Amino acid sequence: MAEKQKKPVIGGQAVMEGVMMKAPDAIAIAVRKPDGEIVLKRDPYVSPAKKHKWMGRPVIRGVVNMVSMLAMGMTTLEASTKMLGILDEEPSRFERWLSEKLGKSVDKIIMGVAILMAAGLSVLLFMAIPSLIGSLLNRAVSSLLMVNLATGLVRIVILIAYIGLAGLIPDMRRTFEYHGAEHKTVYCFENGLPLTPENAQRFSTLHPRCGTSFLLLVMIIAVLLGAVTDQLLYLIFGVKQLTFLWRFIRSLAILPIIAGVSFEALQALARKDNGLVRAVRWPGLMLQKLTTREPDLRQLEVAIAAFNAALYGEHAAEAEGVKPEAEDAGAQADAP
Repeated sequence: MAEKQKKPVIGGQAVMEGVMMKAPDAIAIAVRKPDGEIVLKRDPYVSPAKKHKWMGRPVIRGVVNMVSMLAMGMTTLEASTKMLGILDEEPSRFERWLSEKLGKSVDKIIMGVAILMAAGLSVLLFMAIPSLIGSLLNRAVSSLLMVNLATGLVRIVILIAYIGLAGLIPDMRRTFEYHGAEHKTVYCFENGLPLTPENAQRFSTLHPRCGTSFLLLVMIIAVLLGAVTDQLLYLIFGVKQLTFLWRFIRSLAILPIIAGVSFEALQALARKDNGLVRAVRWPGLMLQKLTTREPDLRQLEVAIAAFNAALYGEHAAEAEGVKPEAEDAGAQADAP
């Protein structure tokens, strides 16, 4: 057990036709191109806590983690699509006109629009709609706790429906398979086995440190902190009912606290292993059944290439016949 604790913590995410892996001092992306070739990109990484010690303090590091992972997710997605050549197509006349007017490349404009649309959809689905339902319920139900439980249940239902529908899209299903490959590769390393597709295939696609479990924890803790906040508003200001606007503002205001507490809870649940802990993290693992699929050996090969490059350097992946996409070009977006 002591030997396992000395191992570096490796995490990652699935990308289009590939995997990103993050080691303590590097980030690597490996994708399989349509011709079957695996290409690799590796960048050095310095955690925010090493740059600013206060960012590594409990709860604060959870907020930093949320912001960093969002930024890293977007830069990783952009890098992986470039590696696949998806953004190499000839831009349309409108895209060229927009690029000239804004003074930005077409690639950056496309990614910027995608980020805005994703952020807008997230706010609509997980904050605006639940806040509206909560404000309507608050008119008929006097119990603030019941209102928060109801809005929390709405968020969870929306999350499950959103992920379930996404899994019906063929490209997303393949991404979920790479997500499973990422988890299996990490498990293989954590159990001290040689990193081969055959060894990794033996393990589960469900991992306690997964971002999917983090999302569910956020939903649950949002209910608890929302109830506490509403009760304080009632005790201090005598507010018995929150309008849609104020409920929406309240949800935005306590989001950093929710992220920080959820991160600490996820880390604690990943470190311990007893009956109570397994029961608490079971719902998050079950939700991962929607965001992961069983990968094939070729997908595991890509995940292992990314893992080896992130932890041991590009030469480790090159030994397996993987082609580097570019030399180290500086640190990517920060993440914990």
